[in-house]
Amino acid sequence: MTSYPVFVMKRFGQFLLVVFLGISATFFITHMTPIDPVEESIGAIQQMGQSDPRAVELMRQSLRELYGLEGSIWQQYLHFWGRLATGDLGPSLSAFPTPVSAIIARALPWTIGLMTVSVIITFLLGNMIGALAGYYRKSMLLKAISLVFIAMQPIPYYILAFVLIILFGYIWPILPINGGYEMNTNLDLSLTLVLDILRHSILPALSLILVGTGSWLIGMRALVSNIITEDYVVFAELGGVPKRKILRSYIARNAMVPQFTGLAMSLGAVFNGTVITEIVFGYPGIGNLLISAVHAGDYSLVLGLSALSIVGVAAAVFIIDILGPLIDPRIKVE
Repeated sequence: MTSYPVFVMKRFGQFLLVVFLGISATFFITHMTPIDPVEESIGAIQQMGQSDPRAVELMRQSLRELYGLEGSIWQQYLHFWGRLATGDLGPSLSAFPTPVSAIIARALPWTIGLMTVSVIITFLLGNMIGALAGYYRKSMLLKAISLVFIAMQPIPYYILAFVLIILFGYIWPILPINGGYEMNTNLDLSLTLVLDILRHSILPALSLILVGTGSWLIGMRALVSNIITEDYVVFAELGGVPKRKILRSYIARNAMVPQFTGLAMSLGAVFNGTVITEIVFGYPGIGNLLISAVHAGDYSLVLGLSALSIVGVAAAVFIIDILGPLIDPRIKVE
């Protein structure tokens, strides 16, 4: 067996361990909350006039069995993994009897779309400006642009989101500041719906892009500043190779390799930023759904969302990790 397959198997083992530990931690944390979803349901039923103690107790037992909350915490834990192994996330406790998988399926495309677009634009924009700023170090325009993005980097996502809401929702009200589309909109696929969704996604995506670009810019600028002192770059400049070709073929291509590896390390932070941004803008994605589930004490939905998030981020890191040696032959896998 060659070294690369062994490397992939080791990384896959690490991926499984991260998923197992992450989901297990989420299970126990959610079951430590003071909110009991069964008692919440019983209380709501009693408010509607049901007060027979025997009927209430029978209903309590039925709900605990239905929600998988019978027995000790360890029995519930094993029961949870048994259902998860078959892809059954159970019914939502706050939206019974709707399956958790159906609720997540409605919110997931919004988060994937927002996160994917933001990551791609942030990664490309930050690396492009960083490469130019690192190579053309005397350019005042590039210095000014770099300063703006670097100054925004430490700002929390939610602070910048609120600033954008004030600017473009109140001072200069040209963009929607809440939701994913206008109320009473016909959700049949059409150009009008697509444009409406795009307008509602501008501010959430902009807050992620403005905060995230600075870190890529700083990293790329530092890498380019080191690479331009290498002998092959100096010889290319002395040989009269055009600067654009030197920047594109000699510098940027080599500097992008560690940046691509860093992309895997940043996915968790990007996902957290996306979740927070969705909450601020009322965007109909995973973030909004998660906060609603926490407030409702919906164990099933919180666990389903957490499991999906853990698996998704860990899988993305795993894929980028195993592609590293294929992209950069300097990386050793032994």
